[in-house]
Amino acid sequence: MEKQIDNIWIGQQDLTRDAGFMETANKEFADEQIEYADMPAHLAGNRRDFLKFLGFGLGAATVAAGCDIPVRKVIPYVVKPDQIVPGIANYYASTFVNGGDYCPILVKTREGRPIKIEGNDLSSITGGGTSARVQASVLSLYDTSRFKGPKVKKDADWVDTDWIEIDKIVSPTLSSSKNIRIVTNTLLSPTAKKAMAEFVAKYPSTKIVTYDQVSASALLDANALNFGQRLAPSYHFDKADVIVSFGADFLGTWISPIEYAAAYAKGRKISDLARAEMSRHIQVESHMSMTGSNADNRILVKPTEQGVAIAHLYNEIVAGGASSVGLNDKAKSALSKVAKELKEAQGKSLVVSASNNLNEQLMINAINNSLGNYGATIDISVPSMQRQGNDADMKTLIDEIKAGAVDMLIVNGANPVYDSVYGKELSENLSKVANKISFAMQMDETTSLCDVIAPTSHFLESWGDAEAKKGHYSLIQPTIAPLFKTRQSELSLLIWSGSTTADLTKEQPYYEFLKESWKTGAFVSQSEFASFQSFWDNAVHDGIVNIPSSGPSSFSAVAIGTDITKPGSSELEISFFETIQIGNGQYAGNPWLMEMPDPVTRTSWGNYLAVPVNFDGVRTMEGFKGLVDGDMVELTIGERK
Repeated sequence: MEKQIDNIWIGQQDLTRDAGFMETANKEFADEQIEYADMPAHLAGNRRDFLKFLGFGLGAATVAAGCDIPVRKVIPYVVKPDQIVPGIANYYASTFVNGGDYCPILVKTREGRPIKIEGNDLSSITGGGTSARVQASVLSLYDTSRFKGPKVKKDADWVDTDWIEIDKIVSPTLSSSKNIRIVTNTLLSPTAKKAMAEFVAKYPSTKIVTYDQVSASALLDANALNFGQRLAPSYHFDKADVIVSFGADFLGTWISPIEYAAAYAKGRKISDLARAEMSRHIQVESHMSMTGSNADNRILVKPTEQGVAIAHLYNEIVAGGASSVGLNDKAKSALSKVAKELKEAQGKSLVVSASNNLNEQLMINAINNSLGNYGATIDISVPSMQRQGNDADMKTLIDEIKAGAVDMLIVNGANPVYDSVYGKELSENLSKVANKISFAMQMDETTSLCDVIAPTSHFLESWGDAEAKKGHYSLIQPTIAPLFKTRQSELSLLIWSGSTTADLTKEQPYYEFLKESWKTGAFVSQSEFASFQSFWDNAVHDGIVNIPSSGPSSFSAVAIGTDITKPGSSELEISFFETIQIGNGQYAGNPWLMEMPDPVTRTSWGNYLAVPVNFDGVRTMEGFKGLVDGDMVELTIGERK
């Protein structure tokens, strides 16, 4: 006997086979045409109404508007590319670089589209680690606010154009310009520097000005005086038994946090139970940072007390005569104890500072030298290139622009109007520069004041390289064809200079220029590979090439001036700090980073104030009772929590 199968029905109208319901159900689109003005009424109902509107209303609106729906025909490969297997991911070794932010990476792609980024385990610098900024960079590739092609400003309006027209406009202007300036953030690429050198050779009046969004110029200047080279050393947090940091958030944002965090974790991990020891960490700061939250001891000082705090430790260790007048007694007592710990850890200690005051950095160098840290926990012979900004050069540029002495300004992916300390002066005087070109990927404060936009490609669409430390090279290779009509900034400079070393007739001229640069550079310095092709193939595959190198490491003492940060008399002081997610604002356009909660304050999508409780009066206020010195109170701007 055949089993009876009941019909499946949804709702009473379906059960009773209502004629009106059946007529509607058999139609692909609803008869009702929903106008934009009617949306609030239709969306005011429940979730089901909202989904019905999306499923039927928008589809009907699309058809009614006469929008063509593309026809996609599935045609099998005649000869299938070996590297593409539907559903199987491919991985490419590349490098994330944004100013001084650096990380060798592996890019996961599916059917030719980058979808995920992970760290490259072969890197001796990062050891396979990444950061939130690196992980989120894949989203910026698909940013719809990116420029779709070059633009020129005509009558205060931006007009789309093509690269042929851009080259026709720029090349004659360069020839007639007497003083040309290129503004850039820290540039890690040795090949890009060669392209700039060719541009400077063609136009000798060109000067390159480098700055960092969060300046470390004083640290570099101090090393130039003590060691003869304006570079940051390599810090080995894994070799230090006692670590003292003056405001340097080395686990979050300072210079090379991915590298430092991995090394720091090694020193904090107890692997031998018979010898249960780990490094001791003291953080001297005015706000709760990622690094401070992991410290064994936090010494709370006001922002204006950082200088005298360094001076007090300097006097205790080096027996110097720096003034520490104005430092609170609690901090003095704590730092005197820290000095004893450092002296007991000679050659196994490390003192760092994020100060941008030259004399304060000179005191930090003198402390490390007195403790015997150079050659042990600090390696100046293998310097880091991740900070190259020069505040003095930036100040000179502003003075030149004010005087009307600059004919052309080329902005290489930077936004000095927004993130430079001289941003306000620059915005007020940029109109005195006759010709201004921006290589930005999207509109920003500086680009809006320029005359020509020559948008550069995303790093996931580009060829390039990086040297984050001396002798440590990594390659950048494209993982997808350019999504828009963009062009690498380095290639634009080569074209405008009429380069004689780059074959501009090739299909990928900058790729060929990059290969030639490595053939005459890194390949000559190594001995593992006999032929360049095998060396190049291995470099592209691994993404990493390490070539042993060394430099000067002897310390030369210099006189330390008295100009340090002086304590203020105000009861309230404000301290601005770089966040892990959006930095100094350069990553504010990335939604993933904007919605990522801060690991310390747990805030996202907004500005906030963090108020340290360090005086008795505030604890009597409603909402602050029960707090102790050093506690942090978070206030969202415009709203009290």
